[in-house]
Amino acid sequence: MPDYTLLARQLEALLDARDWLTNSAQTCAFIMQQVPDLNWVGFYLQRQPELLTLGPFQGKPACNPIPFSKGVCGAAARSRETQRIDDVHAIADHIACDAASNAELVVPILCGDTLWGVLDLDSPRCGRFSPADQEGLEALVEVFVRRSELPDFSLAWQGKPSAW
Repeated sequence: MPDYTLLARQLEALLDARDWLTNSAQTCAFIMQQVPDLNWVGFYLQRQPELLTLGPFQGKPACNPIPFSKGVCGAAARSRETQRIDDVHAIADHIACDAASNAELVVPILCGDTLWGVLDLDSPRCGRFSPADQEGLEALVEVFVRRSELPDFSLAWQGKPSAW
């Protein structure tokens, strides 16, 4: 199992720009390199109401968009709680972007009370993500949020100017 305390310190040092796009790309590449048994790592952003749009990622081409009403990413967006799934094939509304994926961990990313997006990790190994992995990856998301200026995408669908 990775040393997530060390990984959090390394990610903190890596994210030396405040730019959310640069930092999200760096975070995906870092996690893909440092956490074993993954076949996909990426961000889905809430740029429209009740819909997640593909952001930076590492891995095979991905499904886009993902409604809040479907899949593990949708469940994380709806509940605003991390979803740790040992066998994605046991989930009735699982969205299969890559048939090789068997386990999934999705961490919601919040800016105050607003859902900004989710970080999605897939593994070809059933039962890949332990409670310790969940805690460690949630800590890496906290580093990403702290080191990034995250735009408020909700302003665009409210008809207000946004930084995006």
